[in-house]
Amino acid sequence: MATKTALNMRPLADRVIVEPIEQEEVTSTGLYIPETAKEKPQQGNVLAAGPGRTDDNGKIIKMDVKAGDKVLFAKYAGTEIKVDGKKLLIMKEADILAIVE
Repeated sequence: MATKTALNMRPLADRVIVEPIEQEEVTSTGLYIPETAKEKPQQGNVLAAGPGRTDDNGKIIKMDVKAGDKVLFAKYAGTEIKVDGKKLLIMKEADILAIVE
């Protein structure tokens, strides 16, 4: 079943809402990393997941990820949205590469 966030959003089908985990702004040696040199975050926490995609016979194929999972995702995956000043991504489950355990 789909999970509803405190943001009152429920992703459809095989989509998930992910809150990216931002990279450190300072290296271990104390050097500051400017915004232009930072890689786009590739880890995040799943806030909500849809029910799954529908196959050709109308059967729902459940999602492998769920709210609360920490995931790795493709570098340019998803669509960025801002909700209450927070940057979130809405992406398809296929853009998620792994669940971090």
